[in-house]
Amino acid sequence: MIPSGFSRRGILIAGGAAVAGTGFSGWAAAAAVVTPAQSRGPFYPDRMPIDRDNDLVRISGARQSAMGQITHIMGRILDTRGRPLKGAHVEIWQCDSGGRYIHSRDANRGPSDAGFQGYGATSADSDGAYRFRTIRPVPYGGRAPHIHFAIRHPDHRPLVTQMYVEGERRNKRDGILNSIRDKAARRSLIVPLNPAPELEPDALAGVFNVVLA
Repeated sequence: MIPSGFSRRGILIAGGAAVAGTGFSGWAAAAAVVTPAQSRGPFYPDRMPIDRDNDLVRISGARQSAMGQITHIMGRILDTRGRPLKGAHVEIWQCDSGGRYIHSRDANRGPSDAGFQGYGATSADSDGAYRFRTIRPVPYGGRAPHIHFAIRHPDHRPLVTQMYVEGERRNKRDGILNSIRDKAARRSLIVPLNPAPELEPDALAGVFNVVLA
C-alpha cells in the first residue's frame, strides 16, 4: 500500500505538480496515440511475492525497505476516445537496484534485494487512474532502464508494454524501444521522472498514461 499520510487526492495533486511542464498534459489529456505493445520479456515472475500490492518498496514483514530511489508512477488507463477504463487490471514488474528480477532463470547472480517486491498489481479507479510506489528503474543486460506493464480490461485487447525514462542515454541504443518505428508511439513510452518532495523526501514522480485499442 501507499504509505500512510498520503491520500489518493493528495498523491494525484502532488504528482501532477511534480510532472507539470514535462510535456504531458496530465489527467485530462485527450487520448491520441494507442500505447504500443512491447515484449513481455523472459522475466515475468515465475514465483509471486507474498505482497502483490501497488507498493513495491515495502514488503510486509521485511526488515528494511527496497534499495534505490523511490519513484511514484501514476497515470490513467484510457480508450482511444480518452474515456477512462474503470477496473482495468494493471501489473508492473522490474529488476531491483542490483539488476535482479524475481525469476529463477535470471542470469544475474548478484545478491537480490530482499526488501524489493519486484512485482505489483492494482486496479484503475472510476477515473481510470492507477498508481505505484516503486524505485527508479536501472539498466541491466544492455537494456535501457524500464518498467514492464501488463494491462487487461474486459472490453479491450490485453496490452503488454514497457515504460522508459526520459533522458537516459541508453534509450537511443535500446533495440526493443527503437523497434517502434512510429515516433509518436515510441515517445509515448518515454516518461520524465521529476523530483517530487510533495510526496516524500528525495522521491521522483512520473505520469504514464496508457491507451488501449
